[in-house]
Amino acid sequence: MKIAILGTGRVGQTLAGKFVQLGHEVTMGSRDAANPKAVQWAASAGGSARADSFSGAAQGAEVILNATAGTASLQALQSAGSANLDGKVLIDVANPLDFSAGFPPSLSVVNTDSLAETIQRVFPAARVVKTLNTMTADLMVNPQLVAGGDHDVFVAGDDGDAKAVVVGLLGELGWEAGHIRDLGGLDAARALEMYLPLWLRLMMTFDQSGRFNIRIVSA
Repeated sequence: MKIAILGTGRVGQTLAGKFVQLGHEVTMGSRDAANPKAVQWAASAGGSARADSFSGAAQGAEVILNATAGTASLQALQSAGSANLDGKVLIDVANPLDFSAGFPPSLSVVNTDSLAETIQRVFPAARVVKTLNTMTADLMVNPQLVAGGDHDVFVAGDDGDAKAVVVGLLGELGWEAGHIRDLGGLDAARALEMYLPLWLRLMMTFDQSGRFNIRIVSA
């Protein structure tokens, strides 16, 4: 599968590297096709990995993954180009964290809206699915790092076929079917994004590595 990873940070590089290992054709997109971090990643990842601009990466992709900073996601996706997003599965792993007042950050979108829903409104022909935003990058690609994988990842989206594609990719990353929790429509992204303030407090207080996650337990 041809996958575009938009964003050159830790999350983007971790996911991009794993998808290359899994045999996918991965392009890391950034504002500049010659971005040193993206070029260096592509050289070290080998295989079919390459670097390009946001638009160049998105144009040839079947699946696009938004791993940019949440407050810059709309600008990055606009640079990718609406036409390059139309009809494609757009996986949003970003969080709308606002660091303007320092740490811990607040959320720039909250309560009655979410970053994922905003992206869907601005790019109505994209097929947006929210997932993987509730954990650190290491766990995204290796759930077995915690409790042997006995914990949960969530998906939310309005397009059932798009969610099926995402669930398939999560399975490739090592997530067992019983731990992939479908929360319904894209409005569930509000709750997923609003979990981040609690996640940050847990990290600050209990586990600064960030290697912890949610497991749903019921009677």
